[in-house]
Amino acid sequence: MIQLTGASGFVGQNLISFLQEKCYKFKSISLRNKNWEEQINPQAEAIIHLAGKAHDTSNTGDPEEYFAVNRDLTIKLFQKFLVSDVRDFFFFSSVKAVADTVNDELIENVKANPLTPYGKSKQEAEEFLLKQVLPLDKRLFIIRPCMIHGPGNKGNLNLLYKIVNKGFPWPLAAYENKRSFLSVENLCFLIYEILLNKSIPSGIYNFADDSSLSTNELIKIIAKASHKKPRYWKLPKSLVKRIAINGDRLNLPLNSERLKKLTENYVVSNVKIKNALGIKKLPLSADEGIYKTIQSFRSFNQ
Repeated sequence: MIQLTGASGFVGQNLISFLQEKCYKFKSISLRNKNWEEQINPQAEAIIHLAGKAHDTSNTGDPEEYFAVNRDLTIKLFQKFLVSDVRDFFFFSSVKAVADTVNDELIENVKANPLTPYGKSKQEAEEFLLKQVLPLDKRLFIIRPCMIHGPGNKGNLNLLYKIVNKGFPWPLAAYENKRSFLSVENLCFLIYEILLNKSIPSGIYNFADDSSLSTNELIKIIAKASHKKPRYWKLPKSLVKRIAINGDRLNLPLNSERLKKLTENYVVSNVKIKNALGIKKLPLSADEGIYKTIQSFRSFNQ
């Protein structure tokens, strides 16, 4: 039996569905419940801690709330895990816990330098977990996923889909970048393989698809899935930056944070987890995963 926090979220729902097909049973732990500690089954096989306060691209969230949720609740849950008979603890952190920008390729042992309350709260939770003495019969997995997507998921991919579907040209075509993504199907596959393989050592593992994509390549995939012709518009970068700055002030769809997400380089290595599992590639390629996600948008809007 597996216990999850954040079971009602996008990743939680997909993970439950995937693992139920593998004959796993589940029980949810709701950290919103004042008596959540009583929900923990000390005989469970694993605790998968998905719950957390997500990064707010509008930058209007209370910084202290990030630490109260992402750090403090994680600490309390892990302490309960240590005194239970549960074998595995999965903490879903984030690549943003270590780096807001990536120059080459992000690997697990990079020196952490988070810049946002979200990233800092995740990093402080990681630091606490790693300092604890772990009994020999237990495993701790700190999972750092990059941008997760899949059927039913919204976010920046949905924004790109709307632009392409309405026939608008992509106005940021002047930017050449590479960015890693993570399909929720690949995420579920990796968690299942770790649960299955008792020899995988504790540690920090990046989760990402096998290859990265530029935003211009994303537009091409989205156009193909939408049966549209991709259109590109190379607006001057100086003009785009001014629009984004005004977006910060006027709450426009394009602000500085969203511009960064859409145009920055952020390549994440998944070599460590694949080596640990003894595999060469994940079930879905980056292109296939994005294509499936976009097709779900089309089905939802028809």
